Amino acid sequence: MKKIQLIVLLTLSFVMQAQTNTLKESYSFSLNEAIDYALKNNYSAINAGRDIDAAKKKKWETTTIGLPQINASLGYQNNIELQKSLIPAEFFGGTKGEFAEVAFGTRHNMLGSATVSQLLFNGSYLVGLQSAKVYLQISENAKIKTNQEIREMVVNAYGNVLLANESIAILEKNKLNLEKTLNETNQIFKNGLIEEENVEQLQITLTTIKSAQENIKRQKVIATNMLKLILGITIDKELVLTENLNNLSLNNINFELTTTPFQVENSIDFKIQENLVQSKKLLLLLEKSNALPSLGAAYNIGYNAFGNQFQFFTNNQKWLNFANVGVSLNVPIFSSLGRSARTQQAKIALEQAKTQMLQVEQSLKLQFEKAKSDYEYSLEQLNTTKSSLALAERIENKQQIKLKEGLSSSFDLSEAQRQLYSTQQNYLQAMLDVINKKASLEKITTKN
Repeated sequence: MKKIQLIVLLTLSFVMQAQTNTLKESYSFSLNEAIDYALKNNYSAINAGRDIDAAKKKKWETTTIGLPQINASLGYQNNIELQKSLIPAEFFGGTKGEFAEVAFGTRHNMLGSATVSQLLFNGSYLVGLQSAKVYLQISENAKIKTNQEIREMVVNAYGNVLLANESIAILEKNKLNLEKTLNETNQIFKNGLIEEENVEQLQITLTTIKSAQENIKRQKVIATNMLKLILGITIDKELVLTENLNNLSLNNINFELTTTPFQVENSIDFKIQENLVQSKKLLLLLEKSNALPSLGAAYNIGYNAFGNQFQFFTNNQKWLNFANVGVSLNVPIFSSLGRSARTQQAKIALEQAKTQMLQVEQSLKLQFEKAKSDYEYSLEQLNTTKSSLALAERIENKQQIKLKEGLSSSFDLSEAQRQLYSTQQNYLQAMLDVINKKASLEKITTKN
């Protein structure tokens, strides 16, 4: 009976495990859905958001420097051996010229105090407040830059998976057509109407197609896993894409992108460079502010108690209070021209940043012209390869007819097929290029 129960439990365990495996988590995305998902779940996007949170905390940390500061302290001292001093012995009726040892103080001392301090004026603090704001802007712009890069990566990776899908489908269609042609050619050979080399040539082409199809299948797995990585999905999860390459390429045809003037000020790379120039200006201002005086105030209050017995927490213990208020002014006078040297270095760094900004501006304009040219060329190639594909299909079809009629050899057909297969891949690549080149152009021109 126990053996039967054990067998039943093991069977149920295997069944539950199998059901768990069949309930594998799955994702299904269009391209826009994939982009939205990646902007929230991509690993770099998550950390870029955390950088903004950290920058906000840093800004508040800097702000608190100029707010009131309160500190409290409690100290206890046990004088195991009281420090002794020498005083003239004649004070106690002793011999003149001699000294007597006297111990001052009590064995147990306790002190409790609280201090309230306030920074009244400090040039470095004022610059620090502005720097904290710029630091936050840098983090926010870095997040926008990261999002743009993630968007482009998703588009490229998504398109690569679709390209693999279409390539597999076309190769399967070519394989079926070639198998049909091979069977028909083999029958013609058996009837003695053509040479055996015609059959062998078709067999070689068929083997090549099968090998290419298996290779594309492996590439699809890699491309899909790459897309999962960009999306922030673990590789063991199932991913389904709801778009197809042809419709997606048509949806990415937008001639307005090539006619809209490029505003370099809207580019996130230009804004990041502006942040760099602003930070260099603040560093120069910081060096200049170091020559200004700083002013602070503090209020201190406390109690202390003394005794030869430890009884500070009894009602008999007497506590003595004290309080004081103070103002401190620190005025830098002469630094042997050290501050001047640091200020000059900051000026040089600012001029370097401004020059670099001009370089970035010109570089962005050049990148825009290249991205626009690449996109326009991809649109032209899409139309060209589409027309070439139609011609290649007609040529291949005519060669098949000629082969059946004995007017040409399988070598001529194989050449036409290779031309067709190459044109098919060129057409698929042209569709993918339209998608990718548009993403590259939008990356430069998009404001955020």
